[in-house]
Amino acid sequence: MKVALFVHCFFPAHFYGTETYTLQVAKGLRDAGIDVVVVTANFPGEPPLPAPVHRYDVEGIRVIAVDKNETPNTRVKDTYYQEAMRTPLTEVLTCEKPDLVHVTHLVNHTAVLLEVAASLSIPCVATFTDFFGFCYNNKLEGARGELCAGPSSTRRNCLACHLKAVSGQTMVAKPLQWAARIGANPWGALVLDKTRKLSAYRNGEVDGLVEDIRQRPDILGACYAKYREVIAPTRFLESAYRRNGFDKPMTRSWFGVDFDRSPKSVRPSGKPIVFGFIGQLAPHKGTDLLIEAFGRLKEGSAELHVYGPADQDPVFMRRLEALSRGHDVRFLGTFLQNRTREILDTMDLLVIPSRWYENSPLVLLNALASHTPVLVSNVDGLTEFIEEGIDGLAFERGNVSSIAACLRRFVDDPQLSTRMSAQTSYERDTRAMVDDVIAVYSRVVQSTRGLNSLAA
Repeated sequence: MKVALFVHCFFPAHFYGTETYTLQVAKGLRDAGIDVVVVTANFPGEPPLPAPVHRYDVEGIRVIAVDKNETPNTRVKDTYYQEAMRTPLTEVLTCEKPDLVHVTHLVNHTAVLLEVAASLSIPCVATFTDFFGFCYNNKLEGARGELCAGPSSTRRNCLACHLKAVSGQTMVAKPLQWAARIGANPWGALVLDKTRKLSAYRNGEVDGLVEDIRQRPDILGACYAKYREVIAPTRFLESAYRRNGFDKPMTRSWFGVDFDRSPKSVRPSGKPIVFGFIGQLAPHKGTDLLIEAFGRLKEGSAELHVYGPADQDPVFMRRLEALSRGHDVRFLGTFLQNRTREILDTMDLLVIPSRWYENSPLVLLNALASHTPVLVSNVDGLTEFIEEGIDGLAFERGNVSSIAACLRRFVDDPQLSTRMSAQTSYERDTRAMVDDVIAVYSRVVQSTRGLNSLAA
């Protein structure tokens, strides 16, 4: 069997959860004797690749990367369904001739990939790693920071998310500026929706933009119907897709991690508690909430170690630095994946203060596997993996006071993290995860052969 794994971006330039999962699956398939290739891309505006279709290796896995600078996005629709990607995707699949396509993220390839695969009679499966299939911002986070259930019938909540994204930008059409001044909310979206129907804007840029956003769930829904089967890493993610109309077979399969699971070193008596954060330094990850909460603790009682790329969002980074002044907050940059256990061993507690639902982040599973207790937002996709008071705690999402109260518990009871560590674990490894993936492949390939024999 030959499998093409499609991911939006990949190592070495991109190295977060979905990319890591894709690499783990690829290596597991290779070890199981399956021929595998990873197909990825860079983002428009990133440094150009050596060729429009560039080939290289990562840890012995063949990688094909499409240079998106050759097909830049010209409208909102291009971010989820880009006709210009049909040619390079057809060339890659025709050349590689995989028996099956496994998608771990469609961004950059867009849903055109599913049509191309169908036209070549290649069955497709997916691992859903976020809410891209129906949510405009992929996170199920509303424009005002509230959790969202999905697109409304009018799609005005999706329009509001777009207004939030362009708020403050001057190089946008006048109706967008007017609506953004009203606010990134349904009222602003209503004004935008009504304004674009005026004769001066009808069939123009703004009208097309609104239609691109309104049609997004329907276009993706039609393309997603081409999947034969899907893997869902959390119970919540599965239910969210079901509520938003996805009705294909789903297999729930927790991610696996290969990790040194030896006991955690005991923190020396009298040493300050060390809280840690590992991840993207971006607003949806809630790092600012954590730093603000940490600043409410008694000076000298704890340290906060923050690991993440300082250049990801310069404006947000300046906010984090301002919040940290006068407190023992250390920005320690990024680290190689093989140092994860070493880094976690320096922490008494890992904090995941995300503003959005999350979806089984690997850093959470790594922490549990290393016997590091966790403090998480009380959102599905995080709380599914912890036992409250046993291996972690949950706080009210977005509530700085709630985070501070949880942190204070560990400061006031220095042995709490040690007691929790003794009860913290995560045993699922990548072999079990890949076995689930191969079982999905087997069902899909067998059913495809059966359909082909009937057609013959």
